[in-house]
Amino acid sequence: MTAVQATTISGPPTLPESLRDDWQRLTAPTTAATLFTQDLLDGLPEPARRWLRHAVAPGTPLRRAAVLRQHGEIKVGRWLRYEADWALAPPAGFIWAATSHFGPLVIRGFDRYTRGTGQLRWRIFGRIPFLSVAGRDVSRSAMGRLAGELCFVPAAALSPAPLDDRRAVACVDAHGWTHRVTLTVAESGRLERVDLPRWGNPDGKKSREHRFTALLDGPEETFDGFTTPTRCRAGWWHCPDHCADEEFIRFTLDHAT
Repeated sequence: MTAVQATTISGPPTLPESLRDDWQRLTAPTTAATLFTQDLLDGLPEPARRWLRHAVAPGTPLRRAAVLRQHGEIKVGRWLRYEADWALAPPAGFIWAATSHFGPLVIRGFDRYTRGTGQLRWRIFGRIPFLSVAGRDVSRSAMGRLAGELCFVPAAALSPAPLDDRRAVACVDAHGWTHRVTLTVAESGRLERVDLPRWGNPDGKKSREHRFTALLDGPEETFDGFTTPTRCRAGWWHCPDHCADEEFIRFTLDHAT
């Protein structure tokens, strides 16, 4: 069994035991997955049809969950490099388990949205508490993140509504909240950008909705019939109220199952 197969089945080795059942629920095989055909795009606005024609090969089973591996940099005061394994199943939830490096220190932990709640928990060398937060604001922000990440699981796109010939809105319902995710699509069908109102406090003030933006400006790769972006830069820096001045995460997608 390869490392990728083992991670897909049981989660990464650093995942806490308390989250292994959640990981397995998120990555359970999609039952009776419909095969992708062009007629499934009838009624969708042109930008959404263009994207899904580009992103999903004919005859591909429309699986709505994925395990992805990525590496990149995240800004926590300063830019830190990291590697992460990521279980993603919109709108049910996600687990993002990562290892980051701060000089000689190794910081391991996870962000998650499962069972209707969000949580962040990070520890130095896996033992010394570094960051642990939960609560309503964290859960609502994590729900927004989950909605925006549907671009990495194209079969999870739900009923996009038209804006213009380059943009469409996908309405993602998660635990009582509806998230309007704006997808910007090139003429080629390539997904270029994702915007959504996401709950948070990037300006240090009381949490509220700000525009969160992901730019998908690198090469693409096809995994199991799905063509996805492999590079992403994301953050609040395109927010109209200037709540932040730059992105806070940059990553490359290494593999997806």
